[in-house]
Amino acid sequence: MVRPAEATEVEALAKVWFDAWRDAHLEIVPADLARVRTQESFAVRLRAALPRLRVVGPAGAPLGFCLVTHDELDQLFVSAAARGSGIAAALLADGEARLADDGVEVAWLACAVGNQRAARFYEKSGWQRARTMLLQLDTTSGPFPLEVWRYEKTLRGSR
Repeated sequence: MVRPAEATEVEALAKVWFDAWRDAHLEIVPADLARVRTQESFAVRLRAALPRLRVVGPAGAPLGFCLVTHDELDQLFVSAAARGSGIAAALLADGEARLADDGVEVAWLACAVGNQRAARFYEKSGWQRARTMLLQLDTTSGPFPLEVWRYEKTLRGSR
């Protein structure tokens, strides 16, 4: 079900990310951040992360993706049409397994303060809110400071 992303899927994935990001974040992040989170900015980030990107959905028509970076579950987004289908849980489990396989004992992720739907999902999946922290987001206009909830999870079976 979860598979490596293909380079030909970047534009479709950027659309999934853009739409899902706006749905989850538009009302809770500063307008200056929303202005620089364009579909093209997501496409640029996806191209750079392609080797670490896993997706669910038919080839050429992905429904969601997960990206891991070092000890972080960096991004996890699912299209609105795929919500409630188990895709997010499958992507999360795959991301956790990849982190554990890399020897990560305690993984972390950032969740925008106020994103209650994502927070409930992570907590239901065994992640614990550790603290609120200031994260410097990379944007096309330079670093953007954003307060986020840091979630952590001890991964079983990490080496």
